[in-house]
Amino acid sequence: MKEPGTGEEPATAAVLVIGDEILSGRTQDVNTRYIANYLAEIGVDLREVRLVSDDEDEIVAALNALRARYTYVFTTGGIGPTHDDITADAVARAFGVGIGEDPRAIALLRERFTEEELNPARRRMARIPEGAELVRNGASKAPGFWIGNVIVMAGVPVIMQSMMDTVGPQLRAGARVHVETIEAGSIPEGSYAMKLEEIARAREGVSIGSYPHFSAAGIRNQIVLRSRDPARLAAAGEAVRALLAELAAQA
Repeated sequence: MKEPGTGEEPATAAVLVIGDEILSGRTQDVNTRYIANYLAEIGVDLREVRLVSDDEDEIVAALNALRARYTYVFTTGGIGPTHDDITADAVARAFGVGIGEDPRAIALLRERFTEEELNPARRRMARIPEGAELVRNGASKAPGFWIGNVIVMAGVPVIMQSMMDTVGPQLRAGARVHVETIEAGSIPEGSYAMKLEEIARAREGVSIGSYPHFSAAGIRNQIVLRSRDPARLAAAGEAVRALLAELAAQA
């Protein structure tokens, strides 16, 4: 979907979540939701999310697949001080570049740690692939980095959010995606599915989805419309509301 009034396709993105702790269920991934909301606000389309274990081959394979398809790839997790924090090494391998302690990163860590505290484990957080730019954060000082179209961020939510706030203004922003949610109540999805498809097909630039959820009153349905064009979104919303009113009158 092109941005209204331009010939340029919106920037696209993928998120690569890295970590055995996510796959095991021990830790809940809340970073993807934050990134998705952030990107939607600035008009970048999040198209794919992948989750891989702390396995270098798997990270490299996923990273190379995603960075070839999307404008940006955001990774979260695996850049801490422990032996299983291997994201930086995997990124360097994917790009075919060297990796080593970055003096800029060491300088940032010294803002938080004394020389005695800056042990070999903590110094691992200063290992940055050659050619990468640092992504600073105000929460812990340990930086992420940006190489090519890949932005590497921490897995700890408060740190990741600080990094996202740093890189966000540098992204290629587009027209914001507007969203309208229409309550379909207890009207069954099967009653409006075909007509909803007709409405969606007739309105280019508007995506429409139906989402059931459970409440104290039973199953309730919501219809969610999204578009970069407010006028098209409003017209589609009118059509959906008219459809639901017709079905309610027939009930």
